[in-house]
Amino acid sequence: MIYLFTGEGGGKTIAALGLALRSVGQKHKVIIVQFLKGRRDTGEFKIAKRLSPYFKVFQFGRKELVNLRKPSPIDIALAQKGFDFARRAVKMKPKLLILDEINLALAAKLLPEKEVVDFLRSLPKSIDVVLTGRHASSRLYRLADGVSVVKKVKHVFDRGIKARKGIEY
Repeated sequence: MIYLFTGEGGGKTIAALGLALRSVGQKHKVIIVQFLKGRRDTGEFKIAKRLSPYFKVFQFGRKELVNLRKPSPIDIALAQKGFDFARRAVKMKPKLLILDEINLALAAKLLPEKEVVDFLRSLPKSIDVVLTGRHASSRLYRLADGVSVVKKVKHVFDRGIKARKGIEY
């Protein structure tokens, strides 16, 4: 099954991590490939050691934010490296493969959508996949078995509250 979490609201990665936690609780292997993310101080990155061997996080991004309108060659190369890794990760036989922020990587043209769609269609039925990130394409909507759109009604950032350890990262 392919699950798509998209929309302008916060909580897409959090929803994917909830599925990951549920899978780990059943002793299923979870592999998370994070695109556009390179901060190792996040809760999901730090917990990986404690949840090993069932939970693994691999990051393919810089610590800095990506200019989505004009991504640098480094950002394009890192996204491609992450996608190449995701293809190889299938050989590790995860029950759940999370491609975190892949929707945004596709929207910013860091990856060719056709290659990603072909990859998703080729996956064994034994692997469930979660795609997260804003700006999912209509093609991904059609491909997915389940789609959740997270709508922003309000967010603490709107009040000038900074990202908090353990909540936003």
